[in-house]
Amino acid sequence: MISSASAVIIGGGVLGASAAFHLVAAGWKDLLLLDRYPAPGLGSTGRATGGFRAQFSTPVNIGLSLLSRQKLLRFQEETGVDPGYLPAGYLVLAESAAQADSLRGALETQHACGLLEARLVDAREALEIQPCLAPGEILGGAWCPTDGFIRPLKILEGYLAAASRHGLRIEWDVEVEDLEIGPGGRICRVRTSRGSVACEVVVNAAGAWAAPLAELAGIALPVKPVKRQVAATAVTRVLPEGMPMTIFAGNGFHVRVRDGRVLLLRPDPPATPDPYDTLVEPVWIDSLMKEARDRIPALRDVPVDVSASWAGLYEISPDRHALVGALPECDNFFCLTGASGHGVMHAPALGQILAEIVSTGRSLSIDATPLRPARFREGCLNEAGEIL
Repeated sequence: MISSASAVIIGGGVLGASAAFHLVAAGWKDLLLLDRYPAPGLGSTGRATGGFRAQFSTPVNIGLSLLSRQKLLRFQEETGVDPGYLPAGYLVLAESAAQADSLRGALETQHACGLLEARLVDAREALEIQPCLAPGEILGGAWCPTDGFIRPLKILEGYLAAASRHGLRIEWDVEVEDLEIGPGGRICRVRTSRGSVACEVVVNAAGAWAAPLAELAGIALPVKPVKRQVAATAVTRVLPEGMPMTIFAGNGFHVRVRDGRVLLLRPDPPATPDPYDTLVEPVWIDSLMKEARDRIPALRDVPVDVSASWAGLYEISPDRHALVGALPECDNFFCLTGASGHGVMHAPALGQILAEIVSTGRSLSIDATPLRPARFREGCLNEAGEIL
């Protein structure tokens, strides 16, 4: 372990990698990235399903998506790796008047923020876009053709490789044991299982482990892990690979195809009290598949491949928006966490904004004040109206 670094980034998932890449691009030298796993992609990034959307209900999340989309279009040029951006579209379905009103309100915000291609569709057009669905109680929905899919591990690979080419040092399989507080209440040293590192700046990109990391500095961070499960079918051709992500607004049930398998999700509360449990629950799979076969008749004879199914951890904030910037209790301890399931899709934008704040004291790309960590102590939470 090296003895000093200008900045120590804790967390080697896609957010930490994006922060490293953008700090390097901003001119930072002697950066060190630490991760608890023995290799890249073993945490939440590797368990993401790879959805990308700009159909959010708050201006700041829409802005993050639009900035990320711009950066995804330049990603291969900047990093040498194809991020796999595929604009297959997102179709969000309403089955009640209240859900339809919510989608209409979100659309108004999207149009005001420049997402002009998003629009409402009636039931007939929704079923033309996604003909695999049983008509059921569908009233209509919201459609955005520039939403779609990305490859989380490719984005991680690209950022790590590009940052490493410009001097980023990475230590895998290392635990952070303490954050030493020095003069002025600033972190002066990161103590790890391999030794101590003196530093000027610390970035908390530890994802589901962000709160325990902050506790090492005596700070209570309002971020908690929440399990999300994914059921994968056996390899099948009953649904096309390029179909849009399809989401039911009522309960968040959604479906896509990736690498020949249908992926099915529903954000139900986990059955276990262990916040870090990542086992797939058989009862959940049974319930999910009953709904899936009712909603998508083509799946009625397609089995689930339990060995290919998985669960991962979101890091959820109270208002389901990311925390980006310095913690009010410690001005050289920066957060890049709490993305609440949107971390991979927003990683390009969030890493850039974090680098701008660390380097200049403010975000230059978009107005990121709604993401400031101090908002919780100030009582200025964002409106948490997202479906997922």
